[in-house]
This record gives sequence, C-alpha cells and structure tokens, in this order.
Amino acid sequence: MADPVKGEFARRRTQLMRLMGSDSIAILPAAPPRQRNNDVEYNYRQDSDFYYLTGFNEPEAVAVLIPGRAVAEYVLFVRERNREREIWDGQRAGPAGVVKDYGADDAFPITDIDEILPGLLEKCSRVYYTMGLNQEFDQRVVGWVNTLRAQARSGAHPPQEFVALDHVLHDMRLFKSRGELSLMRRSGAIAAGAHVRAMRFCRPGRMEYEVMAELLHEFNRHGADISYHPIVGGGANSCVLHYRDNSARLNDGDLLLVDAGCEYDYYASDITRTYPVGGRFSSEQRAVYEVVLEAQRAAIAKVKPGNSWDQPHEAAVRAITQGLKRIGLLKGSLPGLIRSGAYKAFFMHRTGHWLGMDVHDVGDYKVGDEWRVFEPGMALTVEPGIYIAAGTRSVSRRFWNIGVRIEDDVVVTRSGCQVLTDDAPKEPDQIEALMAAA
Repeated sequence: MADPVKGEFARRRTQLMRLMGSDSIAILPAAPPRQRNNDVEYNYRQDSDFYYLTGFNEPEAVAVLIPGRAVAEYVLFVRERNREREIWDGQRAGPAGVVKDYGADDAFPITDIDEILPGLLEKCSRVYYTMGLNQEFDQRVVGWVNTLRAQARSGAHPPQEFVALDHVLHDMRLFKSRGELSLMRRSGAIAAGAHVRAMRFCRPGRMEYEVMAELLHEFNRHGADISYHPIVGGGANSCVLHYRDNSARLNDGDLLLVDAGCEYDYYASDITRTYPVGGRFSSEQRAVYEVVLEAQRAAIAKVKPGNSWDQPHEAAVRAITQGLKRIGLLKGSLPGLIRSGAYKAFFMHRTGHWLGMDVHDVGDYKVGDEWRVFEPGMALTVEPGIYIAAGTRSVSRRFWNIGVRIEDDVVVTRSGCQVLTDDAPKEPDQIEALMAAA
C-alpha cells in the first residue's frame, strides 16, 4: 500500500519541478544545528522549505531536484550511518534509508557532495536556489558554478542564471492541501485545549510563568511543541505587544493576555485570548473587550474568496474606531478619525498574517502594487487588539493597563472561511462561566 504522507511530499516535488521546467536544477540545504551556548545546541528543527519537499528531519543534508533527468530527478545527500555517533545522537537514515523511506531516487554521503554536485549542475542552464539564508552554503554553491565556468573552454556547460527558489516555492506553500489543513486543525485543537486549561488554572496570586507551564504541559502531552515563545502578560504587561518575560504575579482586577500556539508535525497554530485574572470583567474591561470582539467578527467576515488581504484589516479598523468612539476614548467623526489614524494610539499593528509551517508563514501580501486576493486553501490569523497603557493621555485611569487581543486561525474556503480555533472560548460570558466552574 502506498504511503499517503510520502505521496504528499512527492506531489510537491513534482509540482515544483513542473514549474521549474527542464534544463534546470534546484538545490536546498537542510537547516544547520544552532548553538545555544557553549557546547549546548538548540533542539533541532528542520528548515521549513526543505521539510516541505522531503519530509526529512536530519541536519547535514542537501536535496537536489533535476526535472527530466533520466537517471534520478530527486537526489539527497545525507550523513552516512555511524554506529558510534548514533549511540550518542540517535539513528540516522543514511543514503540507503532515504531511498527506501523518503522517496529519493538516489542518495549519496554528504561528504561526497563537492565531487558529485558540480556534475549535476553541468548542462543545467538555471539554478533555483534561495540566497542569503545560509551564507556558508551560498559560497559553496557559487564556488561550484564558478568552477564550471572556469572549465568552459574545456567544454564544460555551466549554468547561466540563478533563479530565486523561494519565490516559486513560497507561492506553493501559501495554498494548503487537504492533508496540511488536517494537521493545522489538529494543531489548532491542541492549542485551544491549552488555552482552556490556562483559563481554568488562572487565579490571583499565581505567576505568569505558572500559566505558561500549563500551556506547555498541554502542548507536550499531545505530541506538540511551541510554535513561538508564549506571551503571558497580566495587567500592565498585557499592553506590551511582544512581552516575553512571563515573570510577574497575577493580581485580582487585572486582565491576562495569553498569546500562545503550538507546532504539531511542522504546522503551527497561533491563538490569543484575554480574560480577567479574578474571573469577572470590570465594566471598563468588558467594554474594551467587546469592541475587540466586534472588530474580530467584522474582520473574519471579510475573509472570503475574491476579497483582498487588506479588507479584514480595514473592517477591524472601522469597528475599533467606532467602538472607541462609543466608549468615549476617541472623539470626532468616524471618517475623520480613520483618515487621521487616531485609532493607532490604541491599535498599532496589522490584523493578521499568513499561517502554516511557520507561524508567520511565507507568501506575498501584495502582487505588484495590489493587495493579494484571497483564494481557497490560504490560511491566516485574525487578531485585532486594543492596548491602553498607564499614562495614556486623555484617557480615564479606569481604562489604564487594559490590553485586549483576540486571535484565531482561519482558512479560506470556496464559500467563505472556516475558523480552526473556535474551541477556545472568546465570548465574555463563556469565559466567566468557564473560570467560575474551575
């Protein structure tokens, strides 16, 4: 029986090679290990582009695609099996293993790449490669090409053109397959469960890092890891957009903003929920919260085929400006306030980003000078917010240190969109009921 997962990677390689055309070659290096400190490495995570095409998660590897090559269109260079190193670091696939288990047509030891790859480059006029991500490997690729150019008088046929591989590949990654969306739903469900757990755990006197520990426990018990460092900010920290310390005590009467997602089988989720530490919103907190919730609903309604990327943001800006005016934090005509950008004192970021293998996923937001038009299979976040830091001028102290963001993961469908993270409650009454029952 065919392996459906292996088949998905093969389909991607076939699609890319069709886009490349004959007389071309694509070269993708694996992510190098990263040093944390001294002799300690960060937990290894494969480069998303490399994994997208190979499903192979070992370092020190290079994938090569050569459309139309009679002998082997897909070649992998990998580490050889090594019993001593495998005792320390775990099993390696080796060249035979990647042919058997990862669909490579042929494979060679990575130590032989300098001898073999120039021969694969010869007679290919175009090299598809992403420059600038790995400067050491960039120099090797340029060196192989220059070596062939120096041999041109001896009959060598060096490549004549470099083409940005990421431009082609990232447009492929922007459109999620059925299999990818299944993984994203699972990632979203795990993250939603973690947010529910955090809401139930939250109490005055607990620490931000204790809430983070609940999130991480829920991620890990379902075989997932963080997709980014969680933001767990109570009180004044809820107004710091990229707060990372997660070290303060939670106080009764404050809001807690939790922005946390997980990565499941290389696919990310990204959820933000905001709730009262003591279990009940104050009137000011609820007023601000409901403005943000209205803005998120308005933005999500604009995520559908044929609409442009900017339309959800425009809808959120309008709803937030209208809401801030209604609760007395902005004064003036709605068109004038939007035109002047008065809302930016409270809402200073965009309403979302692409989502997929990377939490801020690849894909152009504009095509030429025009915002990208939504098409089925695109996945994104929708995350409006309002942040009122202490000392904000012309704002009553009753509103100070209220930071609210509500974020969900959304996929464009044929008729509109689907929210992948609805299992995390966001209606204020739902939140209060959940926290009261904990």
